[in-house]
Amino acid sequence: MLDTTTTIEEVLYSPIEPYDSGMLQVTDLHTIAWEKSGNSEGVPVVVIHGGPGGGGQPAYRQYFDPAKFNIIQFDQRGCGQSTPHAELRDNTTQAMVADIEALRVSFGIEEWHVFGGSWGSTLSLIYAQTYPDRVTSLVLRGIFMCRKSELQWFYQDGAS
Repeated sequence: MLDTTTTIEEVLYSPIEPYDSGMLQVTDLHTIAWEKSGNSEGVPVVVIHGGPGGGGQPAYRQYFDPAKFNIIQFDQRGCGQSTPHAELRDNTTQAMVADIEALRVSFGIEEWHVFGGSWGSTLSLIYAQTYPDRVTSLVLRGIFMCRKSELQWFYQDGAS
């Protein structure tokens, strides 16, 4: 139970390092960076970061029990360690959803839990609608639907 004296460190799992990482060529232009942490034989969960333009974060590994979950993170097209950095050509929502599926297929995973935050919640929803048979569960945080009112607040009114 959380109270006013509880710190974030008390509710998250301990920091861990990836046990594997690499790059997946998804088009002639784009390559996405990925990492795996936790239990290699555990329940697969894909973590979809926010942005657009953000990247995976080590702290996201701490949201899941590393003894039970195979935690998979990747940097979306043009983000983080993916190449080319900040490239907008061939960088669409549907292309990013296809990248998530390409990642799943490349790892030989039948289905996985999908966890997305902020812009990642939008991609997670679209992925789940496009590939419902590949999603065991869907967990969304900080939901961001890219509505005109949200973009206005984010880039002009409140957050800028």
